Amino acid sequence: MPTITSLGVGSGLDLSGLLDQLKEAESAKLEPISDQKQSYKAKLSAFGRLENALESLRESATALGKPETFQALSSKMQGEAVTVSTDSTAVPGRYQVEVSALAQSQTLASSGFAEDAELATGELAFTIGEEAFSITLDADNNTLEGLRDAINDQDAGISASIVNDGSGTPQRLVLTSTETGEANQIGISSTDATLQAAFGFDAADPTASDMRQTVAAQDAQLSVNGIEITSASNRVEGALQGVTFDLQATHETGTSDALTLSRDDKAIKASINDFVDAYNSLQDTMASLTSFDAESGEAGQLLGNSTLRGVESQLRNAMGNVGDGDYRLLGDLGISLTVEGKLEVDDDVLDEAVEGNLRDVSAFFEGSDGSDGFAAKLDAALGTMLDEGGSLDVATSGIDTSIERVDERYTSMQASIDATIARYREQFADLDSMVAQMNSTSSYLTQQFNSLNAQLNQ
Repeated sequence: MPTITSLGVGSGLDLSGLLDQLKEAESAKLEPISDQKQSYKAKLSAFGRLENALESLRESATALGKPETFQALSSKMQGEAVTVSTDSTAVPGRYQVEVSALAQSQTLASSGFAEDAELATGELAFTIGEEAFSITLDADNNTLEGLRDAINDQDAGISASIVNDGSGTPQRLVLTSTETGEANQIGISSTDATLQAAFGFDAADPTASDMRQTVAAQDAQLSVNGIEITSASNRVEGALQGVTFDLQATHETGTSDALTLSRDDKAIKASINDFVDAYNSLQDTMASLTSFDAESGEAGQLLGNSTLRGVESQLRNAMGNVGDGDYRLLGDLGISLTVEGKLEVDDDVLDEAVEGNLRDVSAFFEGSDGSDGFAAKLDAALGTMLDEGGSLDVATSGIDTSIERVDERYTSMQASIDATIARYREQFADLDSMVAQMNSTSSYLTQQFNSLNAQLNQ
Protein backbone atom coordinates (compact mmCIF):
# COMPACT_ATOMS: atom_id res chain seq x y z
CA MET A 1 0.00 0.00 0.00
CA PRO A 2 1.22 3.58 -0.58
CA THR A 3 2.38 5.50 2.49
CA ILE A 4 -0.06 8.20 3.70
CA THR A 5 1.68 11.11 5.46
CA SER A 6 -1.49 13.08 6.20
CA LEU A 7 -4.78 11.41 7.01
CA GLY A 8 -7.47 11.96 4.37
CA VAL A 9 -5.13 13.01 1.56
CA GLY A 10 -5.46 9.73 -0.30
CA SER A 11 -9.13 9.04 0.33
CA GLY A 12 -10.52 12.56 0.48
CA LEU A 13 -12.21 11.68 3.77
CA ASP A 14 -11.97 13.94 6.86
CA LEU A 15 -10.09 11.30 8.83
CA SER A 16 -8.03 13.87 10.79
CA GLY A 17 -11.19 15.53 12.04
CA LEU A 18 -12.68 12.18 12.96
CA LEU A 19 -9.49 11.22 14.82
CA ASP A 20 -9.60 14.51 16.76
CA GLN A 21 -13.18 13.80 17.81
CA LEU A 22 -12.23 10.32 18.97
CA LYS A 23 -9.25 11.74 20.89
CA GLU A 24 -11.48 14.29 22.58
CA ALA A 25 -13.95 11.57 23.53
CA GLU A 26 -11.20 9.37 24.95
CA SER A 27 -9.64 12.30 26.86
CA ALA A 28 -12.94 12.83 28.66
CA LYS A 29 -12.01 9.77 30.69
CA LEU A 30 -9.31 11.93 32.38
CA GLU A 31 -11.75 14.57 33.65
CA PRO A 32 -13.07 12.61 36.67
CA ILE A 33 -9.48 11.86 37.70
CA SER A 34 -8.48 15.53 37.35
CA ASP A 35 -11.56 16.59 39.29
CA GLN A 36 -10.68 14.16 42.07
CA LYS A 37 -7.13 15.49 42.22
CA GLN A 38 -8.41 19.07 42.42
CA SER A 39 -10.71 18.03 45.25
CA TYR A 40 -7.78 16.54 47.17
CA LYS A 41 -5.65 19.65 46.54
CA ALA A 42 -8.47 21.91 47.71
CA LYS A 43 -8.75 19.86 50.90
CA LEU A 44 -4.98 20.06 51.37
CA SER A 45 -5.18 23.85 50.99
CA ALA A 46 -8.00 23.93 53.54
CA PHE A 47 -5.85 22.05 56.04
CA GLY A 48 -3.10 24.58 55.33
CA ARG A 49 -5.43 27.43 56.32
CA LEU A 50 -6.40 25.55 59.48
CA GLU A 51 -2.76 24.88 60.33
CA ASN A 52 -1.81 28.56 59.90
CA ALA A 53 -4.66 29.66 62.18
CA LEU A 54 -3.66 27.09 64.82
CA GLU A 55 -0.01 28.18 64.60
CA SER A 56 -1.02 31.80 65.18
CA LEU A 57 -2.97 30.75 68.27
CA ARG A 58 0.00 28.73 69.47
CA GLU A 59 2.38 31.69 69.04
CA SER A 60 0.11 34.01 71.03
CA ALA A 61 -0.32 31.40 73.77
CA THR A 62 3.43 30.80 73.92
CA ALA A 63 3.98 34.52 74.48
CA LEU A 64 1.63 34.39 77.47
CA GLY A 65 3.71 31.57 78.94
CA LYS A 66 6.87 33.69 79.05
CA PRO A 67 7.68 35.69 82.20
CA GLU A 68 8.99 38.63 80.16
CA THR A 69 5.51 39.20 78.72
CA PHE A 70 4.36 40.27 82.16
CA GLN A 71 7.52 42.25 82.85
CA ALA A 72 7.01 44.67 79.99
CA LEU A 73 8.15 48.18 80.83
CA SER A 74 7.54 51.57 79.31
CA SER A 75 10.31 54.14 79.40
CA LYS A 76 10.05 57.91 79.50
CA MET A 77 13.07 60.16 79.12
CA GLN A 78 12.83 63.81 80.06
CA GLY A 79 15.58 65.62 78.21
CA GLU A 80 17.36 65.40 74.86
CA ALA A 81 20.92 64.42 75.77
CA VAL A 82 20.19 60.70 76.13
CA THR A 83 17.89 58.21 74.40
CA VAL A 84 17.17 54.77 75.87
CA SER A 85 15.97 51.31 74.94
CA THR A 86 15.05 48.52 77.35
CA ASP A 87 14.72 44.75 77.39
CA SER A 88 12.72 42.40 79.59
CA THR A 89 15.31 42.41 82.40
CA ALA A 90 14.89 46.12 83.18
CA VAL A 91 13.16 46.98 86.46
CA PRO A 92 10.86 49.88 87.28
CA GLY A 93 12.51 52.95 88.77
CA ARG A 94 13.46 56.59 88.30
CA TYR A 95 16.99 57.57 87.37
CA GLN A 96 18.88 60.83 86.87
CA VAL A 97 21.36 60.58 84.00
CA GLU A 98 24.05 63.21 83.56
CA VAL A 99 26.52 63.17 80.64
CA SER A 100 29.74 65.12 81.15
CA ALA A 101 31.69 63.90 78.11
CA LEU A 102 30.95 62.09 74.88
CA ALA A 103 33.17 59.34 73.53
CA GLN A 104 35.15 60.38 70.48
CA SER A 105 37.62 58.93 68.01
CA GLN A 106 41.23 60.09 67.78
CA THR A 107 42.31 61.99 64.66
CA LEU A 108 45.91 62.56 63.50
CA ALA A 109 47.05 64.82 60.68
CA SER A 110 50.42 65.00 58.93
CA SER A 111 52.17 68.17 57.86
CA GLY A 112 51.60 69.37 54.29
CA PHE A 113 53.04 67.76 51.17
CA ALA A 114 53.21 69.06 47.64
CA GLU A 115 50.92 67.39 45.16
CA ASP A 116 52.47 64.23 43.65
CA ALA A 117 55.26 64.38 46.23
CA GLU A 118 57.29 61.20 46.57
CA LEU A 119 57.66 59.75 50.04
CA ALA A 120 60.59 57.86 51.43
CA THR A 121 60.49 54.09 51.07
CA GLY A 122 60.43 51.70 54.00
CA GLU A 123 58.05 50.24 56.54
CA LEU A 124 55.48 51.96 58.76
CA ALA A 125 54.15 50.05 61.77
CA PHE A 126 50.68 50.92 63.12
CA THR A 127 48.92 50.04 66.35
CA ILE A 128 45.26 50.70 67.14
CA GLY A 129 43.92 49.36 70.40
CA GLU A 130 45.10 45.76 70.49
CA GLU A 131 45.50 45.52 66.71
CA ALA A 132 48.77 45.98 64.81
CA PHE A 133 49.75 45.98 61.14
CA SER A 134 52.54 47.21 58.88
CA ILE A 135 52.65 49.04 55.55
CA THR A 136 55.59 48.85 53.15
CA LEU A 137 56.22 51.83 50.92
CA ASP A 138 58.22 51.14 47.75
CA ALA A 139 58.61 52.64 44.31
CA ASP A 140 55.08 51.59 43.37
CA ASN A 141 53.18 53.29 46.21
CA ASN A 142 55.43 55.87 47.86
CA THR A 143 52.94 58.71 47.47
CA LEU A 144 50.41 60.12 49.90
CA GLU A 145 47.64 58.46 47.87
CA GLY A 146 49.48 55.14 47.90
CA LEU A 147 49.93 55.32 51.68
CA ARG A 148 46.27 56.22 52.16
CA ASP A 149 45.08 53.30 50.04
CA ALA A 150 47.45 50.85 51.72
CA ILE A 151 46.12 51.81 55.18
CA ASN A 152 42.49 51.56 54.11
CA ASP A 153 43.10 48.18 52.46
CA GLN A 154 44.07 46.79 55.87
CA ASP A 155 40.56 47.50 57.23
CA ALA A 156 42.11 47.34 60.69
CA GLY A 157 40.50 50.15 62.66
CA ILE A 158 42.10 53.20 61.00
CA SER A 159 40.45 55.26 58.29
CA ALA A 160 42.82 57.29 56.08
CA SER A 161 41.98 60.28 53.91
CA ILE A 162 43.74 63.23 52.27
CA VAL A 163 42.75 66.81 53.07
CA ASN A 164 43.73 69.81 50.93
CA ASP A 165 44.30 72.79 53.23
CA GLY A 166 44.85 75.28 50.40
CA SER A 167 48.45 76.14 51.35
CA GLY A 168 51.58 75.89 49.23
CA THR A 169 51.99 72.28 50.35
CA PRO A 170 48.30 71.45 50.62
CA GLN A 171 48.12 67.67 50.85
CA ARG A 172 47.78 66.34 54.39
CA LEU A 173 47.25 62.72 55.44
CA VAL A 174 44.47 62.43 58.04
CA LEU A 175 44.03 59.27 60.11
CA THR A 176 40.97 58.59 62.27
CA SER A 177 40.32 55.61 64.49
CA THR A 178 37.09 53.90 63.48
CA GLU A 179 36.17 53.18 67.10
CA THR A 180 35.73 55.72 69.89
CA GLY A 181 37.39 55.61 73.29
CA GLU A 182 40.81 56.04 74.83
CA ALA A 183 41.66 52.38 74.28
CA ASN A 184 41.58 52.98 70.52
CA GLN A 185 44.50 55.39 70.22
CA ILE A 186 46.73 55.22 67.14
CA GLY A 187 50.46 54.60 67.33
CA ILE A 188 52.84 54.88 64.34
CA SER A 189 56.54 54.11 64.08
CA SER A 190 59.20 53.41 61.44
CA THR A 191 62.85 52.38 61.39
CA ASP A 192 63.32 54.80 58.50
CA ALA A 193 64.20 58.19 59.95
CA THR A 194 62.43 60.16 57.21
CA LEU A 195 59.21 58.21 57.54
CA GLN A 196 59.43 58.40 61.33
CA ALA A 197 59.83 62.17 61.20
CA ALA A 198 56.90 62.61 58.80
CA PHE A 199 54.39 60.08 60.13
CA GLY A 200 55.54 58.71 63.50
CA PHE A 201 53.26 59.27 66.48
CA ASP A 202 53.45 58.29 70.14
CA ALA A 203 50.78 59.56 72.57
CA ALA A 204 53.46 59.73 75.26
CA ASP A 205 55.48 62.20 73.13
CA PRO A 206 52.92 63.77 70.76
CA THR A 207 55.27 66.45 69.31
CA ALA A 208 58.24 64.23 68.49
CA SER A 209 57.36 64.18 64.75
CA ASP A 210 55.39 66.18 62.20
CA MET A 211 52.27 64.05 62.83
CA ARG A 212 49.91 65.90 65.14
CA GLN A 213 46.84 64.92 67.11
CA THR A 214 43.90 67.13 66.10
CA VAL A 215 41.22 65.27 68.06
CA ALA A 216 42.03 63.27 71.19
CA ALA A 217 40.61 59.81 71.83
CA GLN A 218 38.08 60.12 74.62
CA ASP A 219 35.82 57.91 76.70
CA ALA A 220 32.25 58.85 77.47
CA GLN A 221 31.68 60.04 81.04
CA LEU A 222 28.25 59.90 82.64
CA SER A 223 26.59 59.30 85.97
CA VAL A 224 23.39 57.45 86.84
CA ASN A 225 21.88 58.54 90.15
CA GLY A 226 25.27 59.93 91.11
CA ILE A 227 27.26 56.79 90.22
CA GLU A 228 30.10 57.62 87.81
CA ILE A 229 30.31 55.48 84.66
CA THR A 230 32.96 55.37 81.92
CA SER A 231 32.31 53.93 78.46
CA ALA A 232 34.46 53.66 75.33
CA SER A 233 31.31 54.08 73.24
CA ASN A 234 28.42 56.50 73.23
CA ARG A 235 26.18 53.42 73.32
CA VAL A 236 26.31 52.36 76.94
CA GLU A 237 25.07 48.84 77.68
CA GLY A 238 25.00 47.10 81.03
CA ALA A 239 25.45 50.20 83.18
CA LEU A 240 21.81 49.88 84.25
CA GLN A 241 20.14 46.46 84.17
CA GLY A 242 18.16 45.94 80.99
CA VAL A 243 18.76 49.51 79.76
CA THR A 244 20.87 50.78 76.85
CA PHE A 245 21.80 54.47 76.82
CA ASP A 246 22.61 56.27 73.57
CA LEU A 247 24.42 59.48 74.43
CA GLN A 248 23.60 62.40 72.16
CA ALA A 249 25.03 65.45 73.95
CA THR A 250 26.61 66.60 77.20
CA HIS A 251 24.80 68.34 80.04
CA GLU A 252 25.58 71.65 81.52
CA THR A 253 26.89 71.33 85.05
CA GLY A 254 24.07 70.65 87.49
CA THR A 255 21.57 69.48 84.87
CA SER A 256 20.52 65.96 83.88
CA ASP A 257 17.92 63.88 82.04
CA ALA A 258 15.30 61.99 84.02
CA LEU A 259 14.53 58.39 83.07
CA THR A 260 11.34 56.78 84.35
CA LEU A 261 10.79 53.04 83.90
CA SER A 262 7.31 51.83 84.76
CA ARG A 263 5.35 48.66 84.20
CA ASP A 264 3.65 48.70 80.81
CA ASP A 265 0.17 47.40 81.61
CA LYS A 266 -0.98 48.42 78.14
CA ALA A 267 1.54 46.07 76.49
CA ILE A 268 0.57 43.23 78.84
CA LYS A 269 -3.11 43.60 78.01
CA ALA A 270 -2.23 43.80 74.31
CA SER A 271 -0.56 40.37 74.55
CA ILE A 272 -3.71 38.92 76.15
CA ASN A 273 -5.90 40.53 73.49
CA ASP A 274 -3.60 39.14 70.77
CA PHE A 275 -4.40 35.68 72.10
CA VAL A 276 -8.13 36.43 72.05
CA ASP A 277 -7.90 37.74 68.47
CA ALA A 278 -5.94 34.66 67.36
CA TYR A 279 -8.56 32.35 68.90
CA ASN A 280 -11.42 34.24 67.26
CA SER A 281 -9.62 34.22 63.91
CA LEU A 282 -9.25 30.45 64.25
CA GLN A 283 -12.97 30.15 64.90
CA ASP A 284 -13.69 32.19 61.75
CA THR A 285 -11.40 29.92 59.74
CA MET A 286 -13.04 26.73 61.02
CA ALA A 287 -16.52 28.18 60.39
CA SER A 288 -15.54 28.96 56.81
CA LEU A 289 -14.09 25.48 56.25
CA THR A 290 -17.25 23.78 57.56
CA SER A 291 -19.85 26.15 56.09
CA PHE A 292 -22.79 25.13 53.88
CA ASP A 293 -24.89 27.38 51.64
CA ALA A 294 -28.33 25.82 51.24
CA GLU A 295 -29.24 28.04 48.27
CA SER A 296 -26.13 27.40 46.19
CA GLY A 297 -25.31 23.98 47.59
CA GLU A 298 -21.71 25.05 48.12
CA ALA A 299 -19.95 23.52 51.12
CA GLY A 300 -16.68 24.20 52.93
CA GLN A 301 -13.82 21.87 52.08
CA LEU A 302 -13.75 20.30 55.57
CA LEU A 303 -17.49 20.03 56.22
CA GLY A 304 -18.00 16.84 58.21
CA ASN A 305 -14.26 16.14 58.36
CA SER A 306 -13.39 14.01 61.38
CA THR A 307 -9.96 15.62 61.86
CA LEU A 308 -11.44 19.10 62.15
CA ARG A 309 -14.12 17.85 64.53
CA GLY A 310 -11.32 16.43 66.68
CA VAL A 311 -9.52 19.79 66.63
CA GLU A 312 -12.70 21.54 67.79
CA SER A 313 -13.19 19.04 70.61
CA GLN A 314 -9.59 19.31 71.83
CA LEU A 315 -9.75 23.10 71.77
CA ARG A 316 -12.91 23.16 73.86
CA ASN A 317 -11.25 20.94 76.46
CA ALA A 318 -8.04 23.00 76.45
CA MET A 319 -9.88 26.31 76.86
CA GLY A 320 -11.50 24.97 80.01
CA ASN A 321 -8.18 24.33 81.76
CA VAL A 322 -8.29 25.25 85.45
CA GLY A 323 -5.51 27.11 87.27
CA ASP A 324 -4.53 26.98 90.95
CA GLY A 325 -4.39 30.65 91.99
CA ASP A 326 -6.93 33.41 92.43
CA TYR A 327 -7.67 33.15 88.72
CA ARG A 328 -8.76 29.62 87.86
CA LEU A 329 -10.50 30.17 84.52
CA LEU A 330 -10.27 32.61 81.64
CA GLY A 331 -13.65 33.93 82.74
CA ASP A 332 -12.10 35.12 86.01
CA LEU A 333 -9.97 37.48 83.91
CA GLY A 334 -12.98 38.82 82.06
CA ILE A 335 -12.48 36.55 79.03
CA SER A 336 -15.72 34.69 78.33
CA LEU A 337 -17.00 32.41 75.57
CA THR A 338 -19.94 33.74 73.54
CA VAL A 339 -22.76 31.66 72.09
CA GLU A 340 -21.05 32.00 68.68
CA GLY A 341 -18.04 30.17 70.06
CA LYS A 342 -15.76 33.20 70.20
CA LEU A 343 -13.96 34.87 73.08
CA GLU A 344 -15.10 38.24 74.40
CA VAL A 345 -13.09 40.50 76.73
CA ASP A 346 -14.59 42.55 79.55
CA ASP A 347 -12.01 45.35 79.56
CA ASP A 348 -12.94 46.56 83.04
CA VAL A 349 -12.41 43.14 84.62
CA LEU A 350 -9.14 42.56 82.71
CA ASP A 351 -7.85 46.03 83.59
CA GLU A 352 -8.55 45.45 87.27
CA ALA A 353 -6.79 42.08 87.20
CA VAL A 354 -3.67 43.31 85.40
CA GLU A 355 -3.33 46.55 87.34
CA GLY A 356 -4.23 45.13 90.75
CA ASN A 357 -3.06 41.51 90.74
CA LEU A 358 -0.54 41.00 87.95
CA ARG A 359 1.33 38.27 89.83
CA ASP A 360 -1.71 35.99 89.84
CA VAL A 361 -2.55 36.86 86.22
CA SER A 362 0.97 35.83 85.27
CA ALA A 363 0.70 32.67 87.38
CA PHE A 364 -2.52 31.68 85.59
CA PHE A 365 -0.83 31.75 82.20
CA GLU A 366 2.68 30.64 83.24
CA GLY A 367 1.92 28.19 86.04
CA SER A 368 4.21 27.55 88.98
CA ASP A 369 7.16 26.29 86.96
CA GLY A 370 6.33 27.37 83.43
CA SER A 371 4.89 23.96 82.51
CA ASP A 372 1.53 23.71 84.25
CA GLY A 373 -0.08 27.04 83.40
CA PHE A 374 -2.84 27.71 80.91
CA ALA A 375 -0.37 28.57 78.12
CA ALA A 376 1.63 25.34 78.54
CA LYS A 377 -1.49 23.16 78.66
CA LEU A 378 -2.90 24.81 75.55
CA ASP A 379 0.45 24.43 73.80
CA ALA A 380 0.46 20.72 74.65
CA ALA A 381 -3.01 20.33 73.17
CA LEU A 382 -2.03 22.23 70.04
CA GLY A 383 1.08 20.08 69.77
CA THR A 384 -1.07 16.96 69.33
CA MET A 385 -2.53 18.69 66.29
CA LEU A 386 0.45 20.52 64.81
CA ASP A 387 3.58 18.57 65.67
CA GLU A 388 5.03 15.82 63.51
CA GLY A 389 2.76 12.80 63.82
CA GLY A 390 -0.11 14.99 65.02
CA SER A 391 -3.65 14.85 63.70
CA LEU A 392 -3.06 17.43 60.94
CA ASP A 393 0.16 15.76 59.86
CA VAL A 394 -1.61 12.40 59.61
CA ALA A 395 -4.51 13.92 57.66
CA THR A 396 -2.35 15.81 55.17
CA SER A 397 0.00 12.85 54.70
CA GLY A 398 -3.03 10.75 53.81
CA ILE A 399 -4.13 13.34 51.25
CA ASP A 400 -0.63 13.46 49.77
CA THR A 401 -0.74 9.68 49.36
CA SER A 402 -4.15 9.91 47.68
CA ILE A 403 -2.84 12.55 45.28
CA GLU A 404 0.09 10.30 44.38
CA ARG A 405 -2.32 7.45 43.61
CA VAL A 406 -4.51 9.75 41.51
CA ASP A 407 -1.42 10.85 39.57
CA GLU A 408 -0.58 7.19 38.92
CA ARG A 409 -4.14 6.56 37.66
CA TYR A 410 -3.92 9.65 35.46
CA THR A 411 -0.62 8.51 33.98
CA SER A 412 -1.96 5.01 33.37
CA MET A 413 -5.15 6.31 31.77
CA GLN A 414 -3.22 8.75 29.60
CA ALA A 415 -1.00 5.92 28.38
CA SER A 416 -4.11 3.85 27.55
CA ILE A 417 -5.67 6.77 25.66
CA ASP A 418 -2.44 7.39 23.75
CA ALA A 419 -2.31 3.70 22.76
CA THR A 420 -5.96 3.76 21.62
CA ILE A 421 -5.46 6.90 19.54
CA ALA A 422 -2.28 5.41 18.03
CA ARG A 423 -4.28 2.30 17.05
CA TYR A 424 -7.03 4.46 15.50
CA ARG A 425 -4.42 6.47 13.60
CA GLU A 426 -2.87 3.27 12.21
CA GLN A 427 -6.30 1.92 11.20
CA PHE A 428 -7.25 5.22 9.58
CA ALA A 429 -3.95 5.28 7.70
CA ASP A 430 -4.66 1.77 6.38
CA LEU A 431 -8.18 2.84 5.42
CA ASP A 432 -6.86 5.98 3.73
CA SER A 433 -4.35 3.93 1.71
CA MET A 434 -6.94 1.32 0.76
CA VAL A 435 -9.51 3.89 -0.38
CA ALA A 436 -6.79 5.75 -2.27
CA GLN A 437 -5.83 2.52 -4.03
CA MET A 438 -9.47 1.75 -4.83
CA ASN A 439 -9.96 5.27 -6.19
CA SER A 440 -6.87 4.84 -8.32
CA THR A 441 -8.16 1.47 -9.67
CA SER A 442 -11.60 2.96 -10.29
CA SER A 443 -10.06 5.83 -12.19
CA TYR A 444 -7.97 3.45 -14.29
CA LEU A 445 -10.92 1.20 -15.11
CA THR A 446 -13.05 4.19 -16.02
CA GLN A 447 -10.37 5.39 -18.44
CA GLN A 448 -10.13 1.92 -20.04
CA PHE A 449 -13.90 1.57 -20.45
CA ASN A 450 -14.10 5.04 -21.96
CA SER A 451 -11.32 4.15 -24.39
CA LEU A 452 -13.03 0.84 -25.34
CA ASN A 453 -16.37 2.58 -25.91
CA ALA A 454 -14.68 5.09 -28.16
CA GLN A 455 -13.20 2.28 -30.32
CA LEU A 456 -16.51 0.40 -30.60
CA ASN A 457 -18.38 3.54 -31.68
CA GLN A 458 -16.04 4.26 -34.60
